[in-house]
Amino acid sequence: MSFSLRFERIADRAAELDAQLASGLSGEAYVKASRELAELAPVVARIEELRAAEKAASEAEAMLADAEMRELAAAELVELKSRIPELEHALRVALLPKDEADARSAILEVRPAAGGDEAGLFAAELFDTYRKYAVLHGWRHEVLEYDDSELGGIRGAVAEITGANVFARLKYESGVHRVQRVPATESQGRIHTSTVTVAVLPTAEEVDVAIADDELRIDVYRASGAGGQHVNKTESAVRITHLPTGIVVAMQEEKSQHKNRAKAMKILRARLFERRRGEADAARAADRRSQVGTGERNERIRTYNFPQGRVSDHRINLTLYKIDRIMAGELDEIIDALAADEQAARLAAEA
Repeated sequence: MSFSLRFERIADRAAELDAQLASGLSGEAYVKASRELAELAPVVARIEELRAAEKAASEAEAMLADAEMRELAAAELVELKSRIPELEHALRVALLPKDEADARSAILEVRPAAGGDEAGLFAAELFDTYRKYAVLHGWRHEVLEYDDSELGGIRGAVAEITGANVFARLKYESGVHRVQRVPATESQGRIHTSTVTVAVLPTAEEVDVAIADDELRIDVYRASGAGGQHVNKTESAVRITHLPTGIVVAMQEEKSQHKNRAKAMKILRARLFERRRGEADAARAADRRSQVGTGERNERIRTYNFPQGRVSDHRINLTLYKIDRIMAGELDEIIDALAADEQAARLAAEA
């Protein structure tokens, strides 16, 4: 279908929906029509902007025959001929299929992989980087799990980051992150390589994922601290196993069994939702394990080289020499480049 015909159909559909809403729709039909019109409205606005620019260009070309208006028309035509391709590109981007999950909040998991204590230390720093990034964007973040180690690192940490389009931005962070630096415990000054895995899952509500009680096995036990010492005398820790899939979530962050169960269910629901998305679209990661890989040193999406002060994203061959600013939460330059690369690939596939 030509883009011109596609534009006509979109504009006609928007006009049809507008007429339906004006005629007095109610209930579920009103909600459905309103939602569809809201999705089409930005596209229609871009179509109208493009049409206006094309009309103005046509009028400017006609004015070239007028000796008195020729200079003004020529200048306007140069500007319009530069602007029209930009409007066409923006419209093609607006017409790309949307990922429904992009607008959602996200569950972020960071865990050390290869590299022992140094991996745990960097995992803690990277988790803190994402918290700083959330603050910079005005997003709310709640730590659901934070299992720290004796040396100041972590065995794993999970946070819920809440806000508009959180998943759309953070989804590019899923994978293996490699760090190269001299650990504080290294007496010989040798550079060590360690890895950390990151998984980013869109949040899911109960309406998104129905979980029957008989699909769950829930075990409770005493929460323990470093070295296995009990930090309380009640069985507040919760381990939930989803029997159909084998997914297990354990939570002991809170002193209340009820709160731990609620947090564990939130993580379980997100993992099940992402698993379903993966099954529906084979191009996406099928589940959390395929997102993070095995954690081996040769599996990585990004490298943080502290001696050289650089961060390299291997998916798009982007290298930035501003590691301190990136670790301080300034991730937008990398994420913008990844989003632009994905957008270009999708536009090429649509062509």
